[in-house]
Amino acid sequence: MDAVVKKLMPQSDYMDKPVTDRPSEAEVEAAVHTLLRWTGDNPDREGLKDTPRRVAKAFREMFGGYDMCPAEELGRTFEEVAGYDDLVIVKDIQFHSHCEHHMVPIIGRAHVGYLPDGKVVGLSKIARVVDIFAHRLQTQEAMTAQIAGVIQDVLNPRGVAVMIEAEHMCMAMRGIRKQGSTTLTSTFTGAFKDNPEEQLRFVTMVKDSRG
Repeated sequence: MDAVVKKLMPQSDYMDKPVTDRPSEAEVEAAVHTLLRWTGDNPDREGLKDTPRRVAKAFREMFGGYDMCPAEELGRTFEEVAGYDDLVIVKDIQFHSHCEHHMVPIIGRAHVGYLPDGKVVGLSKIARVVDIFAHRLQTQEAMTAQIAGVIQDVLNPRGVAVMIEAEHMCMAMRGIRKQGSTTLTSTFTGAFKDNPEEQLRFVTMVKDSRG
């Protein structure tokens, strides 16, 4: 029997209210030109002539998450799941984000689990939600909470578990300069928050499946 599909209403709260008075591409390129001069290099030399244009294009891609609503990605659910109501985990979702303090990369992977309550969502949608939040200026703590929050609010499962492990280039490239150091964050809602055994099951399954 084909799955029963239910379309949920998207929630605009997760759009992060993007600014409406964005500068023009010419203004962005001029700002990059100024930054190149700030570094001490010559922005008019051959290797840097097209850099402002390239940076503007790259920023549009890397920060495209501000124009996307993660709740919309979760809006298409399936209710015909043969009664399945146990843990669903999407692990090792690789992502690249940027630290909101220094605008340098955060490189890591997310593990997301939830306990369905009558409906499930396509697995690729979970990864898409991670990508949308990653394509914004972030702290790892906030991103962890945002992923769990939108899944809990839109799908209303019995619980959500999110774990993120990442390396922050603001630690590796500047300041303390500790390469290879990773940060681990996690958050739990519903049954995961109320039941330590469910937390342990999630963490164990993530670790065991990674060997």
